[in-house]
Amino acid sequence: MNEQDSPEKQVTEFSRMVDLRQITDAPLVLEPDEAERRRLAARFGISAIHAMRAQVRLSVDGAIIRADGRLTAAIDQACAISGEDFPVAINEALHLRFVPETQVEAEPDEEIELSANDCDDIPYSGLTFDLGEAIAQSLALAIDPFAEGPLADKARAEHNLAGDAASGPFAALSALQKKD
Repeated sequence: MNEQDSPEKQVTEFSRMVDLRQITDAPLVLEPDEAERRRLAARFGISAIHAMRAQVRLSVDGAIIRADGRLTAAIDQACAISGEDFPVAINEALHLRFVPETQVEAEPDEEIELSANDCDDIPYSGLTFDLGEAIAQSLALAIDPFAEGPLADKARAEHNLAGDAASGPFAALSALQKKD
C-alpha cells in the first residue's frame, strides 16, 4: 500500500476532522456544501442530495467518544421498479462510538463476533477522528436501495412485473397438484 492509499491520507467527500482536545458539551452541526453533496450522491449512486444536516453531541468516556444526535437529508433516488427519480426524506437517529484502534482486537481477515453495541464502533488513531465520514456512512446506510417511487405500480403493470402466480416458476407444479 502506498502513502496515497493509506487510511490516514484518504480524502473523503465530507471530511470533518474532530480533535479530541477540542471536544465540548456544545452540539455540533455538520452540513455538506453543494459540491460535497454532489460528490456524496455520486458515491452512493443516487441522483441528488438536496440537503443534509447532522446535529450531534459528543461525549468523552476515557478514550471512547460517543456521538449522539440526528441526521436529516432530502435526496432524489431512482425507483427500484420504474427507474424514475423520486424525492425521499431521511430522518435517522445517530449513535456512534469512536474507539482507539488499539481497542479493536481483530487481526486482518480474522472472523470476529459483534454485539449490537459493536456495530457502530469506528476506530480512530491519534488525537483526531473524521466525524463527517462517519455521518456520510450513516447516510449511505439509511438509503433504501430497493425504494419504490409513486410510479412503481404503473411500471409493474406495463412490464408485466406483477408476479402473476399463473405464469411464475411454480405454475407447472400447481397444475400437477390440481390433477390429483
